[in-house]
Amino acid sequence: MQTQTNTALGVTLNVIASGFFALMFAYTALLKDVEGTEIYGWRIVLTLPLLTLFIVMRGYWPQVTTILRRIINERYFWATRMLSSFLVGLQLWLFMWAPVNGYGLAVSLGYFMMPITMVVVGRFAFNDKMSRLQQLACGFAVIGVLNQLIISQTLAWPTLAICLCYPVYFWLRLKTDTNSIGGVWFDMLLSVPFSLYCLIHSGDVLSTLTTSYQLLWLVFGLGIISAMALAFQSLSAPHLNLSLFGLLIYVEPVMLLFVALLLGESISPKEWPTYIAIWLAVMALVIEGIRGLKNTRTQLKISRHS
Repeated sequence: MQTQTNTALGVTLNVIASGFFALMFAYTALLKDVEGTEIYGWRIVLTLPLLTLFIVMRGYWPQVTTILRRIINERYFWATRMLSSFLVGLQLWLFMWAPVNGYGLAVSLGYFMMPITMVVVGRFAFNDKMSRLQQLACGFAVIGVLNQLIISQTLAWPTLAICLCYPVYFWLRLKTDTNSIGGVWFDMLLSVPFSLYCLIHSGDVLSTLTTSYQLLWLVFGLGIISAMALAFQSLSAPHLNLSLFGLLIYVEPVMLLFVALLLGESISPKEWPTYIAIWLAVMALVIEGIRGLKNTRTQLKISRHS
């Protein structure tokens, strides 16, 4: 029962995180006067202090000090932190850069494909087991991805970067025992130098800060949304195996799809089978989530009466 409760908590936190990520994807449309690379820079610079505040207030700072001790005491642990930071930094940059450069759907497709590679990694690297509904969701996802591959014949590089690099990132977090909000904090910390370079290289930092108070508040709002999205996703990860964590990512691209459409991109008729299959995959996960919550409540009632 405890396992089911933890899984239900993990699913809930993960769905909340997906909502924040989708909100952030749409939020970039409000920053049309700021280049995508500069948006990424502001996101990291503002996310780190806000995430630090969240970690301290919620009592998670010991996770950060534990990783710091490991960096000092373990010979090659620092190298895994550098690789982890690079992999997640690439994803965060693409997330900010793509929607303002016409690659919103390409990134969305990458997120559609990523859970498949996550399931493969989870199955063979960690021997994860999937329920029948999770297997059904995976089957629908494969159908959707195959349809998209047949249509496009080639994949845009942002799509490949998302679907191939992110599973490696989560695999590395699990293998190095840094699958926590403390591990994400270090990833953000190591991304700061590159984010500062993006801000300085754009040459518009002072303009962003002095153009208007409205733009300044919008940039600050980006940091808040980003910190909350990463916080909830990080808190959900320890409660989920890699396969289920990967399949839950389908909640996010469904939201991103609607955002991309609102931003002016379109879906051709031959692409609809792809997205219908993905929606069916998400529906299977929703049904399993509802069943899991009902089973948890039933078992709680039984335990109270016994």
